[in-house]
Amino acid sequence: MSRAKSEYRYEKLTWPEINDAVDLGKVCIIPCGAVEQHGHHLPLDVDLVCPVGIANGTGREIADKMLVLPVVAYGYTGHVMDFPGTINQDFEHFMHHVLDITKSLAYHGFKKIILLNGHGSNMPNLDLVARRTNLETDAECSVIAWWNLLTVDKQFMPRWRQSKFPGGCSHACELETSLYMYLDGDNVRKDKIKSGTISFNNEESPFNWVDLFGAGPATVVSWTSSYSDTGVLGDAELATPEKGREVYEESVKQLARFVPWFKDRPKDVRQDFHRKKPTMPMPWNQHSI
Repeated sequence: MSRAKSEYRYEKLTWPEINDAVDLGKVCIIPCGAVEQHGHHLPLDVDLVCPVGIANGTGREIADKMLVLPVVAYGYTGHVMDFPGTINQDFEHFMHHVLDITKSLAYHGFKKIILLNGHGSNMPNLDLVARRTNLETDAECSVIAWWNLLTVDKQFMPRWRQSKFPGGCSHACELETSLYMYLDGDNVRKDKIKSGTISFNNEESPFNWVDLFGAGPATVVSWTSSYSDTGVLGDAELATPEKGREVYEESVKQLARFVPWFKDRPKDVRQDFHRKKPTMPMPWNQHSI
């Protein structure tokens, strides 16, 4: 069982070693991203590089407790199609794609699954995938946006972030640019780094505003080109590789804390409160009680 215990890359195991990994109760992490524009200075793969880098970094730290699957490379990006290069996957196709993966893992015996997201607009879709996995299989699934790992330690963001709130950390911003500088700095077009604004944030409405770390109670998110001329949403000029290192280390640290907690957490027990046992199957695909 030594190879299954020391290897964190799912695809590098053989099928007998997968059986060993199941016996070890390993948590499976599925990085989920997108191929989309990130301004003039960042490549199209930001939403892949960031969650994969954090997942692999955590895997190297606690290989005996987790496996990292190959990245889900295409996400829901229809709103960004005015910017060349963006690849959109229909939201239902995307959800079925990821759900097929989680159900396959559950079938093979993995009972704890994490969707590590790198693209903001995947979040509502991945939330539904996680819920359906929990209802339709005997596995448990949690979705985490990698940037939200930075909010666990309440002291981290105040000492790291310099950009304005809201808006300074939104897309191709201080945060994403810094982490990409650290993970793949040679591919940053450093001479083209320029901050950008979200035009509707400038309306100063208490209802309509957005940031990676919050949004107004009635925010209208439409075509990206309607509120940005460059695709950069935030203070990219404040980015540094050193900030990227701090972000990477904090994200890995918190994910490495969550995985063993999730691994050992007892599963919630379902109860049926019908006075009379239902006389027909549940009217949608589900895991029997």
